[in-house]
Amino acid sequence: MTGVDVLWAGGWLRDPAEPVLRGDDAGFATGLGVFETCAVVGGRAFALTRHLHRLAASLAALGLPPVDLDEVRAAVAAVLDAGGDGLGRLRVTVSPGAPGGHARPSLVVTGGPAPVRGAPHVVRSPWVRNERSPLAGHKSTSYAADALALAAAVRVGGNEALLADTRGALCEGTGSNVFVERDGELLTPGLATGCLPGVTRALVLAWSAEAGLPVREAGPDELPWTVVEDARQGRVGLALTGSLRGVVGVEVVEGVAVPVGPLTAEVARRFRARAADDLDP
Repeated sequence: MTGVDVLWAGGWLRDPAEPVLRGDDAGFATGLGVFETCAVVGGRAFALTRHLHRLAASLAALGLPPVDLDEVRAAVAAVLDAGGDGLGRLRVTVSPGAPGGHARPSLVVTGGPAPVRGAPHVVRSPWVRNERSPLAGHKSTSYAADALALAAAVRVGGNEALLADTRGALCEGTGSNVFVERDGELLTPGLATGCLPGVTRALVLAWSAEAGLPVREAGPDELPWTVVEDARQGRVGLALTGSLRGVVGVEVVEGVAVPVGPLTAEVARRFRARAADDLDP
């Protein structure tokens, strides 16, 4: 093991280059599966319990067989132990397994270094999130649309793409939730837009409420897609939240430098402090 690239599948640690899924596994053949990604902090997976609860909920919502969460925790522990200090991210992937009435779900846990990103730079995607899709709100392995949207943003210098829903409301990024700082408040799109119920998003809402900060979920018409142009013009601020990003203020919108709002900066500071005190909130 290199300490920075670790894979667990089928009950034990394996060479990361080793094939671990059958060709007829539904996760490979159709993209039917779910995953969770955690930051690794001090050798532990941050907010693992919340991630596993969401994993189980997504499996149930999509009609997929449940996975043994004790087995997942054991696999996570093995990967963290083998990876050592080099690990910065951990991913748990579950698919239904091969066809057949007695098939067991396929469970794969991987660990690697944390991604290296520059200043948060968002680009509007020409594609939308379908809030009526059965996959909306779940971390599905059917991830090609997000990968293509992100690739398009990267080609023009960005490192995240923002998506609207089909009704013209701001929804989310390809791998992050989005917040808008406007008129002294920090607002995030509601789940009805099809955005992911992000773990970091939920913690920001809860911890900000405890601190008495004006951070809340937006109403149905409060964050139209045009708010991204307002951000590019400097009239509002944007922030991104995610398991690997934490809470970060957007610094560039489609090539235009924009300021990070004071409330965003305060929420980010408080999130870092709370997260450091409790790695499994």
